[in-house]
Amino acid sequence: MARAGTRHVGSLVASVLRVIGMIIVAILVIHILLVVFGANPGNAFATFIRSGANLFSLGLTDLFVLPDPRAATGVNYGIAAVAWLVITSIVVGLVRRIG
Repeated sequence: MARAGTRHVGSLVASVLRVIGMIIVAILVIHILLVVFGANPGNAFATFIRSGANLFSLGLTDLFVLPDPRAATGVNYGIAAVAWLVITSIVVGLVRRIG
């Protein structure tokens, strides 16, 4: 009986971690879209998303320096988004195995 309860908690934790990881990926992707489509950088929503994207960029914001800043944002933050997908997948898999 206790084993089933532990498995349930592990599954719940894994689900919460997956949602958090997907929110991080969404912030990065939204930032890319706002930059690529030329959103007003002074807008409160754009500023909020940019702050979050910078927080979760894993230091990759200037990995590639391209002549077009929009392309650079897409590439660098895109790599960060893919990295978060991989990290999330690995962590969720480990939590499910342990739990």
